[in-house]
Amino acid sequence: MQKNNNLSNSRRKFLEKVGLSSVIVGTGGTVLANESSNAEKFKNLRKSVWDPYDYGAKADGSTIDTKAIQAAIDACNSNGGGKVILYGGTFVSGTFILKSNVCLHVEPGTTLLASKDINDYPDITPSLLYLYTYRFTRYLIYAEKAENISITGSGTIDGRGRDFERIKGEDKNRPYILRFSECKNVMVRDITFLDSARWLQHYLACEDVNIDGIKVIALTHVNSDGLDVDSCNKVRISNSYIESRDDAIVLKATAMQPCKNVTVSNCVLRSKANALKLGTESNGGFENIVFTACAVYDTREAISLEMVDGAKFDRVTVSNIVIHNAKSAIFIRLGNRARPIPGLEIPGKGSMSNIIVDNIQGTEISNLGCSITGLPEQIIENVRLSNIHLQFKGGGTRENAKKEIPEKPEAYPASFMYGILPAYGFFCRHLRNLNFHNISISYENEDARPALYCENIQGLNIDSFNADISPEANAVFVFNNVKDSLIRGCRPTGNSKSFLEITDSGSENISLFSNDLSKVQGDIVSSNLPGDKITTGENVIKK
Repeated sequence: MQKNNNLSNSRRKFLEKVGLSSVIVGTGGTVLANESSNAEKFKNLRKSVWDPYDYGAKADGSTIDTKAIQAAIDACNSNGGGKVILYGGTFVSGTFILKSNVCLHVEPGTTLLASKDINDYPDITPSLLYLYTYRFTRYLIYAEKAENISITGSGTIDGRGRDFERIKGEDKNRPYILRFSECKNVMVRDITFLDSARWLQHYLACEDVNIDGIKVIALTHVNSDGLDVDSCNKVRISNSYIESRDDAIVLKATAMQPCKNVTVSNCVLRSKANALKLGTESNGGFENIVFTACAVYDTREAISLEMVDGAKFDRVTVSNIVIHNAKSAIFIRLGNRARPIPGLEIPGKGSMSNIIVDNIQGTEISNLGCSITGLPEQIIENVRLSNIHLQFKGGGTRENAKKEIPEKPEAYPASFMYGILPAYGFFCRHLRNLNFHNISISYENEDARPALYCENIQGLNIDSFNADISPEANAVFVFNNVKDSLIRGCRPTGNSKSFLEITDSGSENISLFSNDLSKVQGDIVSSNLPGDKITTGENVIKK
């Protein structure tokens, strides 16, 4: 055997990196060590590391390396598992299948580049019945019912989305970068993802998923979500930067099983749609979800919690979020779009309960307002908003304040679905047990709307809700059919005509205690209700 002098520099660096400083080539091109110590080292290494170059990969940026990558993955899997390492160039590929016990590792400076030819992406339909069965079937990286799989490294995976045309009504000509269906023990770490033609990464009905330290830039097309976690269990998403033309991080439930036990933390997000979102698809429901410690900027909706396709939404906490430049800071919606999974019955009305939104700061929020809305026949239960400071752009008019808001039970849920709301801060309708604690909201431009509008609320606790208010506004708070409400510790920073306006005859058991209302121009309460339905005490009033 002759010492190999024709190895590329990249292969030499790889072999040096893994501890093979002296190599020779045997029959068939197999790389061997020429010393006994190196031979033993190489033998042990080959048990866990697999090199696509050994299977004909070129990594020259033009040759299609799909077969070589797949061959390395297959060999790794059949020999008990390990790493398939991409290094030293640009690997162009169509669809390949990641298999159990295989880690695909992309070295720094290396790119896995999607093929531009749609024929390199065969139709693959997951066996799981879910909302989009048979609709989305093309992917760069696919795995189904695999275990112990991972994608790691500081290299780049580029979906080349700019090279796939978006045709309305046609879904099969835009491949995902990644789809894992019904997989267990999944790790994706440190990778940079670029330009998917559609959803960038979709985890469907997977269990025990850890996504850490990734970077996503997905600005090519609409529908290019940064990260979709769908009907999964036990998921941790952390320490990542995601910038997307559609939703940044979105949890879905398109299968008949809930998306549950999910945490999202320490991420920086920018999106032309929703930054942090549950929904829209919600057939399986959501349980035990935490969004925390994230920075959001330049987005449409910063926080969206949506339940419109049946099932149960329960125990969700959003905390420690900072927001800059958003159309809507907080959007919570229980609707009844009731879109069925193919082959299953139309779902009934869903439920939404036990929601905490805490420690939220936001600036440059549009004049649209935030909304929390259920349905007359299906209310949202147990919502607590606390320690919230939001600065809105303002500019709302008295005509906006009088606007009647339609129910729109079947509408696609989005912050703009109602247009400009009749409150510059919060519009709340159809809830039981709604709590506001330590709220501070303001506006940049004079706004004639109230800070808070509540309709059909049973059990309303408002504690230390302080708001800018215009002398053109009829009231700081407006109630319509509100029962069992306690308001205390509030200090509006403007001189509205009254503090509370009650516009109906059905509200009852309204109590106001220990509020500083010294700037209110007229009566504390503007209402035609009998005196026994309103109780006031220990309030500071204008002298």
